[in-house]
Amino acid sequence: MIEQTIRSSFIAAAQAVKDRSEDINKLNVFPVPDGDTGTNMALTLGTVVKELDALEPGAPLPRVCGAITHGSLMGARGNSGVITSQILRGLSESLAGVTEPIETHQVAEAFKKAMKVAFQAVRKPVEGTILTVLRDVTKCAETCDRKHLALADALDAIVAEAFDSVARTPDLLPVLKENGVVDSGAYGFAVFLEAFCAAALGRSGELEHATAGIAAASANAAAKVDIEINDDWEGSEFRYCTEFLFHAEQPFDEGATRDFLASQGDCELLVGTYPDYKIHVHTDRPDHVLDHMLGIGQIFNVFIHNMDMEAHERTEKIAADKAGAQGKPAEPKAIAVVAVAAGSGEAEILRSLGVDEVVQGGQTMNPSTADLLDAATRANGRAVIILPDNGNIVMAAQSAAAAADFPIAVVPAKSVPQGFSAMFAFDGDASLEDNVAAMTEAVAGVHDGEVTTAVRDSAAADGTPIHNGDVIGIADGAITTVGTDVRDVALRLITSLQDEVDGDTLTLLAGADMSDQELAALAAEVERALPDLEVDAHRGEQPLYPVIFSIE
Repeated sequence: MIEQTIRSSFIAAAQAVKDRSEDINKLNVFPVPDGDTGTNMALTLGTVVKELDALEPGAPLPRVCGAITHGSLMGARGNSGVITSQILRGLSESLAGVTEPIETHQVAEAFKKAMKVAFQAVRKPVEGTILTVLRDVTKCAETCDRKHLALADALDAIVAEAFDSVARTPDLLPVLKENGVVDSGAYGFAVFLEAFCAAALGRSGELEHATAGIAAASANAAAKVDIEINDDWEGSEFRYCTEFLFHAEQPFDEGATRDFLASQGDCELLVGTYPDYKIHVHTDRPDHVLDHMLGIGQIFNVFIHNMDMEAHERTEKIAADKAGAQGKPAEPKAIAVVAVAAGSGEAEILRSLGVDEVVQGGQTMNPSTADLLDAATRANGRAVIILPDNGNIVMAAQSAAAAADFPIAVVPAKSVPQGFSAMFAFDGDASLEDNVAAMTEAVAGVHDGEVTTAVRDSAAADGTPIHNGDVIGIADGAITTVGTDVRDVALRLITSLQDEVDGDTLTLLAGADMSDQELAALAAEVERALPDLEVDAHRGEQPLYPVIFSIE
């Protein structure tokens, strides 16, 4: 039955993308490194699989198609995931009403619908991307329909055209040609199509293309996949990939909202149907985007990715892979260190202090146990120390340690400044136990604070009312300072904490929302108010927290 064929074929195709996600990730040089494309596509498809698994056996076709539409929207991650969700929405909406036996004409109509929905979602389509492959595949499906090809022959031709189109992407997008790669999203889409069609036609095993034509097309694409290291990526001028689910409380002007998103950055997407939407934008001010959308509805499942950090991490991984391919595996260190950071500046400081792997995460995005375990494995140490650098990540780090088949210890740093102090105490020649003891002791001597903006009404530790939009200061986990100005709240918070701990050194980390001039002004005010406190100011570039600091 068609509903069962679609259901099982989708699950097989999702697994194929997951299995090849790292290969897809390595191609990701354009449009911007907003999370790894293969990972984002795999996570998007994985959410659909969960919804399909939750359906009862024999669920009718409309419910199967509905699960694909809803699951892909709710699980969409990154630009590639959001666009993929719209392709799947178009295909599903078209196929939901078909009856058996399915014919080539219905497949062509489904791709036409998918192209219409996907292109409507993107304000500025770029040639040489997943959208180009979708358009080429749609034209191929229409040609197959005009030629009255049998369904199996049509699906084979569609898959062949997908890989041919992928192979042409470097000729359409200069940045791909310069770096010797095909488009990552386009390649991921072709992998999905091939696996889906193979499963639908009852072909099992590895995806060795069913016809010589498909094999030749795949080889042509593969010949262009020679990964080059490229830190000087050209894409979005903005730093944070911001994406979240949005539930509208009443009808709103979608066009005006898209215009607002465009005013805040680029790669903006608003997809879905009332009342549930997925929003994606690259911006330097994720707080402005979130605040605007909170004014017209509810937001949830917020992910904010620092694309600068992701580009650097990807380059390091590609370099390591190339070294391994050349037969030069790095000698394992006695003890390697993994740390978590939310900002590119924080990550740079941690690396300069000797951290081997920095995992992106923090208040806005907590890495999973798997993320930390993967980083610990990449760190290439006979033993590994993890610095969670956030209270919400300590348990995930401990779970990673319990799941590992090599020694992992967790030093319970609950902030990035605590992570800095822990690294000052690290001794690569000492034992794992001695390092954990010394680093834990160093962390205990650090008192830290942070300044951010309240997103709902509440109350400070002393009962002072907090209103949505107020600037709040948090010291050692408690809200102690409330005001309307970041610099004023930061100064009062630092002064109050210094009165308690009488420290020697203040480390200031400026967030992405604080300019160099504002950082310099704050540092100068602290020096005037607390002349005995040595001030060490840096750019942390963390989102949503314009000031993070520590006193020790």
